[in-house]
Amino acid sequence: MIQFHNVTLRYPTGHEALRNVSFDIPQGAFYFITGHSGAGKSSILRLIYRAVVPTKGDVLVSDYNVKQLSYKQLPFLRRKIGIVFQDYKLLYDRSVYDNVALALEVCNYPSGKIRSRVKQVLEYVGLSEQMEQNPMTLSGGEQQRAAIARAIINQPDLIIADEPTGNLDRAMGRHIFALFDALHRQGSTILIVTHDLELMAETDHPHFTITDGCLGG
Repeated sequence: MIQFHNVTLRYPTGHEALRNVSFDIPQGAFYFITGHSGAGKSSILRLIYRAVVPTKGDVLVSDYNVKQLSYKQLPFLRRKIGIVFQDYKLLYDRSVYDNVALALEVCNYPSGKIRSRVKQVLEYVGLSEQMEQNPMTLSGGEQQRAAIARAIINQPDLIIADEPTGNLDRAMGRHIFALFDALHRQGSTILIVTHDLELMAETDHPHFTITDGCLGG
């Protein structure tokens, strides 16, 4: 599902975010990435959804070599990936419902089926009663669940999340991790960047550590 082969990523500023990183995450796996702030964790996710391309090496995601993708091909890759951003990236001029529905609309999902699908997913993440609210009125945990709903609405093969419990209390963090566990049991490949080692330790999923741009155990 995800393969990094001797990947180095150097930004235009000259900063080397990753250096000679290699790993393989198979279809259906659940992995965590840990490491200190600035170690290169988020850069790995940015390479996966092709926000950046590797300076050296190859990144393969669902049989796509991201470095070789044209801009016309890029949407086909991203439709296979559900992304939960650290800062949510919700649209505050739309309701929770509209935020989640938009992910279906841009993929030309049948218009007659959108409402039932959105209601189903919002109920799944516990936001059915907040469906018509503006995201600005939601708590941090509720906004995070709205972001997760948007990420999973297309039933993607792969879900990646950047610090999904970053500003949440312990109880809500466990709830968010439980949501990802449920998605994993349904067949999704999950990759989560986190600094929350205590919550991660409560699971039995494997992890790898990034230290100053290099892969550790």
